[in-house]
Amino acid sequence: MKKIAIVTGANSGMGLATTIELAKQGFHVVMMCRNEEKGLAALKDAISLSESSSIELIQGDLGSFESIRNFASAFQSKFDHLDVLINNAGVVTIKREFTSEGHESQLGVNHLGHFYLTQLLMSELQRATQGRIIVVSSGAHKWGKIDIQDMEMSRGYNVAKGYGRSKLANLLFMHELTTRLEGTNVTINAVHPGAVSTNLGIDRKTEFGRFVVNLLKPFFLTPSQGAQTAIYLATSNEVASISGKYY
Repeated sequence: MKKIAIVTGANSGMGLATTIELAKQGFHVVMMCRNEEKGLAALKDAISLSESSSIELIQGDLGSFESIRNFASAFQSKFDHLDVLINNAGVVTIKREFTSEGHESQLGVNHLGHFYLTQLLMSELQRATQGRIIVVSSGAHKWGKIDIQDMEMSRGYNVAKGYGRSKLANLLFMHELTTRLEGTNVTINAVHPGAVSTNLGIDRKTEFGRFVVNLLKPFFLTPSQGAQTAIYLATSNEVASISGKYY
């Protein structure tokens, strides 16, 4: 029986690279993508490059709780278990923006959306022989701070602080869920992939930031290189029983 994996933000960068590699290794991969048109184009590329037809797209926007519920329902209507959940998707917003529910978008997409998705799919993860959750965080967590009194950053928005906060929230989520999953067949670990050349930081509507990203690309890891640690955590027997670590 094929193992099943979900990769969020799978239409480009590390998400697409992860999808391709997992498919090559025999997984059935479900790509969660916000933009269906870009997702379908990425699906075609993933099938071609992996030489596997065991990949599919389910549209889902991590900036909308309703969309996350719809994604989870669509997945649950097809599958009774989930072996690997890779919480990879992320956004960087230069200006203060908000999710459908009014949460600051970097925290909302990078953390709250994945938090909610993970909770909705917990039963499926527990029905796997050994469920694995991989959280793609970042070294940016080092400058992140959680201000419970101002979660929407209304007192002076700063893109770097907002992104760092969302990545710190990823790690806090990982540590707490590790404790709550003790005694179960599900593990959770986090990864900082390094400096990777992706679409992160490019405005999804205006393409602002594309020139700078292209300029720096020669100095960064490729998406395929950046995805290697997440793939290792998803597939290696060496980490089958390890949980609560940051790689």
